[in-house]
Amino acid sequence: MSALPQFVGKTNEIALVLLGTGVVGGALLRLLATPAAARLRLVGVANSTRQLADAEGIADEISAAVLAHAEAGRDDGVLLAALDASGAARRVIVDATASIETASRHADWLAAGYDVVTANKDAAAGPSKTWSALRGACLRGSAAYGDAATVGAGLPVLSTMRRLRACGDSLLAFEGVFSGSLSWLFNHYDGTRPFSALLREARAFGYTEPDPRLDLGGADVVRKLVILARAAGHAIDGEDVIVESLVPESLRDVDVQTFLDRTEELDAAIEARRVNALARACVLRHLAALDEHGNARVGLVAVATDHPAARLAGTDNLFALTTQRYRARPLVIQGPGAGAEVTAQALLGDVLSL
Repeated sequence: MSALPQFVGKTNEIALVLLGTGVVGGALLRLLATPAAARLRLVGVANSTRQLADAEGIADEISAAVLAHAEAGRDDGVLLAALDASGAARRVIVDATASIETASRHADWLAAGYDVVTANKDAAAGPSKTWSALRGACLRGSAAYGDAATVGAGLPVLSTMRRLRACGDSLLAFEGVFSGSLSWLFNHYDGTRPFSALLREARAFGYTEPDPRLDLGGADVVRKLVILARAAGHAIDGEDVIVESLVPESLRDVDVQTFLDRTEELDAAIEARRVNALARACVLRHLAALDEHGNARVGLVAVATDHPAARLAGTDNLFALTTQRYRARPLVIQGPGAGAEVTAQALLGDVLSL
């Protein structure tokens, strides 16, 4: 049996720089040390204060530990120089940060010929000016933009939306549960325990942000909805989305610890809504929705028990697309929508697709 052909020389490799070594970035570093990433060469890795760069390659399995002892200082020019000196056919910047400043550079990197793969939503969901610059850079150059990890932790929702549109189908309605933390909360909330107790448990499990108001306020769901709406052809901004925050006015501006100490103030209002929903044979779910005119909303909704969102479990996300060709029954995409491993896999998949 003949051996599989081997890629020879650096020119057939993909060189990459990883920005962000937190939960998702750390998971990606572990994946880069597996056989699946054999053709990838990590030439730079950085967090907000330190970096390593070597055009010949950095050992993936130890780079996070080594980075902790690297000399302090960040210089993107050094990281890009390592990419340029790598001799690789594709030069990729992977953004695993949550930095607005880093996201603002995506369009510039694309224009300079670097591929960008990202879990950072701030460019694709940013103001129209930022989004337009991003689209323009993608259209004008040969560099690719991989954003599968920005929505649904890599569930094939963005690719499906784009494929349907490219095939001439048109969106009539779009609805779903876009937050793993809010999915878990309302999948478990049945009145037997106060909502505040479940919220503290979800935070202890790491399902919510350290400040759970970032989840309860709907900001992250809005960004995902904007990205999806734009993929469907609607030029909306976050300000165009009607958002219901589950955080009472009295708790929105206090510090995190004060909010955590007073989470019981959430209970009465949410329990009243649960009881009201139960009286109509419904359950509460946190939904995002978009109609064919581009009207978008995010908030808590009472849904019938046969609604797809009523049957979710754990931290599952759900995306239901009703289109001209999926009119009788929506196309439903469901699965884990949160987690470092699946998000990192989405990043790796986008890199490998190059």
